[in-house]
Amino acid sequence: MNGSTLVGALVVGLVVGSVGRLAVPGRTAAPVWLTLALGVAAALLGAIVVGLVGVDRTPPALLPLVVQSGFAAVAVVLAVVAAGRPSPDGSAGRSAGTPPGRPAEPGPGGREWS
Repeated sequence: MNGSTLVGALVVGLVVGSVGRLAVPGRTAAPVWLTLALGVAAALLGAIVVGLVGVDRTPPALLPLVVQSGFAAVAVVLAVVAAGRPSPDGSAGRSAGTPPGRPAEPGPGGREWS
């Protein structure tokens, strides 16, 4: 892995992280820095996988770019979906099965709310 591969992965990760952030409608509980960082990390992972597989990287190297973009897109989508939506009071997202107005954790004494 050389310097241009690292710079390419950094650019791909930042672009996919920001586009993935814009593609999801509404607000999400995942902060912007998290989606960008996951995009970069996943694009670097994609570059490592391409290097380990031994794909030819002579210009124009389309396959490494596609692999890096795919890894970054999957990571960003998973982060945004896992974070959920912020609640109306601005706190972090609640679990998917929790109805509005109910706490996401068990009630007093460890019992579930009924």
